[in-house]
Amino acid sequence: MPEHSMPLQNLPCLSLQGSMLSQAKRTHKRRSKGGLSEGLDMECTPTELIHQWSPLHKHQRLTSKGKENDGNQFVLARRSRRKRESTSSDIAWDHLPDELLLRILFYIPLQDLLRMSTVCQRWRRLALDESLWHSVDLEGLNHMGPALQQVLKTRVRMLRCPRSFVEELHFTGTGPLQIVVMDLSSSIIPTSSLESFICHCRQLEYLSLEGLQLSDAIICSLSKNPNLLQLNLSGCSGFSAPPLADMLESCTSMEQLNVAWCDFSNEHVKSVVESVSSRVTHLNLSGYRENLTLDDVKVLVTRCPLIQTLDLSDSTLLMADSFPVLKQLKGLLHLSLSRCYHIHLAALTDLDKTFPMLSLLDVFGIVSGSHLSSLKKEMPRVGINSRPFSSIARPTPASGPIGHFMWNRKCRLRFKL
Repeated sequence: MPEHSMPLQNLPCLSLQGSMLSQAKRTHKRRSKGGLSEGLDMECTPTELIHQWSPLHKHQRLTSKGKENDGNQFVLARRSRRKRESTSSDIAWDHLPDELLLRILFYIPLQDLLRMSTVCQRWRRLALDESLWHSVDLEGLNHMGPALQQVLKTRVRMLRCPRSFVEELHFTGTGPLQIVVMDLSSSIIPTSSLESFICHCRQLEYLSLEGLQLSDAIICSLSKNPNLLQLNLSGCSGFSAPPLADMLESCTSMEQLNVAWCDFSNEHVKSVVESVSSRVTHLNLSGYRENLTLDDVKVLVTRCPLIQTLDLSDSTLLMADSFPVLKQLKGLLHLSLSRCYHIHLAALTDLDKTFPMLSLLDVFGIVSGSHLSSLKKEMPRVGINSRPFSSIARPTPASGPIGHFMWNRKCRLRFKL
């Protein structure tokens, strides 16, 4: 009997219970822990002994999950963490097809699209997919060399970056670029950098290089774009007359040409009037004070009878004798003769009869004040001095839509400063 058990001498009915206890002790050693001795099952056995010699109760392990508290006994149990079952709504990004991801990326801004391209190889491939880079606007971006290099590799088709600064760019592509519409007006870009990617252009249709320093190599590269429809070279310099003539003869689809205020000699002017496409309908030849003559006008009118808008402003050699020559342009709608100081006011009063289709006339610097009011009364159907700026071949004319447009097209990806 263990030392901590109660002495049997203190219990009543000692004689009978003592013999039974000794028998229970011997029997307990032989039996398993789960059973009770025969002596302890008797009626007169003290309750304390029964509890003392009974084996410890073990909690039965639950076999059914979720039913711990079905019985009378309260049990605390810890369930094993179950794996979350995947449902049809739980779809990982990696499981989405490329077509769906491209549709989602179509609505991502330019800066975020560039960040996503650094996540992994698949996202880089999708973020730089050519379908997302169809049109890009980098207007006003400084140090644009690396950005422009990357954009050109995405096979962009519409590129707008006027008033931007490119320090150095050496385009390393080998195949032809897919650019169709491009505006680099008033940008600061080295001539060598411009040459490095202009020479890869073969599909240009709308191009503005206004105010840039060009070269003969750039003009020769433009001649490889036979589908060129509108070309703005206003204020350009750095190229000679022969490449200009070759380029104009190659671009037979030309409809609008702006070569105003270029660094032209009389040879350049003659190259334009003798080589420009006969399909041209809008032509700006303003700014050639003593280099544009009446003979040049005669050649131009004979070669290009479809002209509808003609700007000959600042041609000081032109006089009223040019009107009978210009009369051959049956479809002339808009004529600009601003600052042609040898044309007198009296010669302007009958222009509405000379040009039956004429609707716009610009004579800034020739007519002003009360004379302008009198001229408007004599030609009521002609709008006089209503267009101070020429919109010929310009990507964003003053009368067109404002904002980030070029030739009435808006770029989808735009860099926000």
